[in-house]
Amino acid sequence: MIKRPYFMVLFCYMKLDLQIEGLLFYKASPIKIKALSKQLAVEESEVKVAAEALKERLGQGATRLIMTETDLELVTAPELDPLIETIRRDEMKRDIGKAGAETLAIILYKGPVTRSEIDRVRGVNSSFILRNLQIRGLVARVQSDRGNEYNITPNLLAHLGIESKNDLPEYSSVLDTLEKFEAEVAKEASE
Repeated sequence: MIKRPYFMVLFCYMKLDLQIEGLLFYKASPIKIKALSKQLAVEESEVKVAAEALKERLGQGATRLIMTETDLELVTAPELDPLIETIRRDEMKRDIGKAGAETLAIILYKGPVTRSEIDRVRGVNSSFILRNLQIRGLVARVQSDRGNEYNITPNLLAHLGIESKNDLPEYSSVLDTLEKFEAEVAKEASE
């Protein structure tokens, strides 16, 4: 029997498939079944059964569940591809805005970096911005031992007219400032 942490007792009355859906929506990236099992304090077999129920429930909606032997991910329904492609093209025509520039700067100077690290520096959820930057080919999501990380692409360097991120203005100075800021945030969080 798995012992549930106190906060998990509060969620006992929420169906497991709803909890999984919420976590997948929040993460906006694939999650390992093993990690879900641990996080939700249930057996992997329970996660798989709940995922099947979620997949069936989402089967006629705009969001679908992709399941592999090891991972789960929420995606848009294939029938929405023409609509999504039209929106993507429209987004590509727009400026990336202040939030996009902030996020790019963090990835440029600190990358590879996880979404949670970006969120911590910016103070807000960066999922939408990261997706927008990926669509534009400016950043790439790569799998690492720390999970999904975001890094710059050669396309971004070419767009900036530089060959390496070390060619960025005041690279070491900005990096030092970011590291000090992160240390302060971590210190405040621990107090």
